[in-house]
Parts: sequence; C-alpha cells; structure tokens
Amino acid sequence: MKTAKAVFARSSQPRRDTLNLRIPAAERNLIDLAALSTGKTRTDFILGAARRAAEDALLDRAILSVGAEAYAEFLARLDAPAQPNERLRRTMRAPAPWVP
Repeated sequence: MKTAKAVFARSSQPRRDTLNLRIPAAERNLIDLAALSTGKTRTDFILGAARRAAEDALLDRAILSVGAEAYAEFLARLDAPAQPNERLRRTMRAPAPWVP
C-alpha cells in the first residue's frame, strides 16, 4: 500500500513520457552544442524546438473564416497605400544597428 507521502510526491510532479530517437552522431553533437550554448539540457532543447515546430505546423493550417463585409474591408486595407506615421519616420532615420 502506498503512503500518503509517496502519493503526494508523485502527483505534484508532471508526468513525462519517453520519446526515443535514432539520429546520426553528427546531428546529436550539433543539438548538444546548441543546447549547451543556450544553457539547456538536450531534452529541454529538443522539446522546446519540437513544440515550436508543432505549433507552427498547426497554425499554418488554421482556417480563418469571416463574412463577406469583413473580407472586403481586409482587402481594401491591403490595397490602400501605406500611411507613414512618426514611429515609422523615426525608425527610418535611425542608423542600422549592424553599421558601426
């Protein structure tokens, strides 16, 4: 029988499943170097990259449905000439950050 302490300790930690990958050593070394450079473990680095890729893949396939009037307004705004504002002017006057 499990003690209350053992049950509480287990339930307070998120459950993690295992994912095994077979990859060439050169790719594993590249991933390890990238993980090290960001201060992450290999697992955290791969999990973060995989999560972002999964979200991007799903968002690329999202369907946005609007009515005819909203779509017409959207197209009109796309076709309208740009309206410069002070923030854009300031940005265009600023020196490029890569130029010394």
